[in-house]
Amino acid sequence: MNLLQELKEAKSVGIAGHIRPDGDCAGSSLALYHYLRQALPEEVIIDLYLEPISDKFYITDDVSKIKQNNEENLNYDVFIALDSGSLDRLGFAAKYFEKAEKTINIDHHISNTRFAKVNHVLDDASSTCEVLYDLFEEVKIDAVTAKALYLGIIHDTGVFKHSNTTEKTMKIAGKLITKGIPFSEMIDDTFYRKNYRQNQILGRCLLESILLLQGKCIVSSVSKRMIEFYDAVTADLDGIIDQLRITEGVEVAILIYESDFHEHKVSMRSNGIVDVSKIATYFGGGGHIKAAGCTMRGTLHDVVNNLTPHIEHQLKHNTSE
Repeated sequence: MNLLQELKEAKSVGIAGHIRPDGDCAGSSLALYHYLRQALPEEVIIDLYLEPISDKFYITDDVSKIKQNNEENLNYDVFIALDSGSLDRLGFAAKYFEKAEKTINIDHHISNTRFAKVNHVLDDASSTCEVLYDLFEEVKIDAVTAKALYLGIIHDTGVFKHSNTTEKTMKIAGKLITKGIPFSEMIDDTFYRKNYRQNQILGRCLLESILLLQGKCIVSSVSKRMIEFYDAVTADLDGIIDQLRITEGVEVAILIYESDFHEHKVSMRSNGIVDVSKIATYFGGGGHIKAAGCTMRGTLHDVVNNLTPHIEHQLKHNTSE
């Protein structure tokens, strides 16, 4: 796909990422907004829609341009969905996507439903930011765009530790570094550094975690009461699932967050044997082979009891081959 060619006649462009933006969503959204603002004529209207992002993702001044409601009655010539596997993942911005003259879907999730008129989904890419890099003209990538792209890549690869990291991923990261971005500081500030409240929640989740399926699965949960007690937000849960995943002997880690009465957000991570995207898709979610999520209804015990048979089935089937 030639991105700028697709936008050649557009007088207005809308951009949105998925609900509860993570590093790749925030990075790709900020990168595309800044790149288009530099590459398209000044008179072209460009609007960016995202739910509130974590403070640690405030890496460019363009954060101040983010719109967080759909109260205006707008019809965009082109609307671009980023890092979103399905239309409903756009949340409040889906209203503008559905009304747009042309829609573009840019993503890397294997579970993507190809819901736009133009779909550019590369499920072998490490991140949506990696997909965007190939769509951008390199001479038009300045330090601000490079910084946002690097943010997405380091977060979706777990700082180049996950199996979705390829030789190409590393080459792109190297080229972004040449733009003069503070890459080392970005890794510390947006990936590793935690405040005291976040460390308290992490410690409690580790302390209260349980092992299931002969130690192959580890589960922890965060209740609304816990969030209120620590005066925390969902962004404070970042990194907990990854810490659970590296527990010795564990193949699947699950973090369950209570979002409403009998409603839970589920995050899953796999160390290889289990394809958690299949499980998430079964329950209406999506993601990658080793990282996926979904929303489930019922009590905490209902959620665990519904998930574990799927994990157990894959463990038995995949280890017996």
